[in-house]
Amino acid sequence: MAFQDRMTLRNLYLYLVCLITLVISIFAAVSLVRSAVELFYPDPGYYGYPPRCADVQGGKPCDAAQQAAFEVDQKRQQELMRDSQRRNAILGLVTSGTTLAIAVPVYAYHWKRIQTELPPRTVVPAGEPPTV
Repeated sequence: MAFQDRMTLRNLYLYLVCLITLVISIFAAVSLVRSAVELFYPDPGYYGYPPRCADVQGGKPCDAAQQAAFEVDQKRQQELMRDSQRRNAILGLVTSGTTLAIAVPVYAYHWKRIQTELPPRTVVPAGEPPTV
């Protein structure tokens, strides 16, 4: 079977769908791994020195009650940030997993269609020229 016989518009469509779904699957797999890493190794958040109560008050010293309230607020903000990062990582896992769950069967279906439409291959014994 010649290349021109094999490359019909239908086969071109099937190969194109396989290519697109394969690329989508690769990107989804990379995103899945990245989201899993984010879930187990979250961003530490703030780099540098943590803010002080006096920095928020414009340089004025804070009393003990203000300092305690400031520290509670800082811990609450850190917890909220961690929860937000965890939620985004889980959403990324779900999105990537769903994309893979859709793209892989579409790829497999189209690839099987291509393989079933190909003519069977004939084995030519060594040393004999193929017949045309």
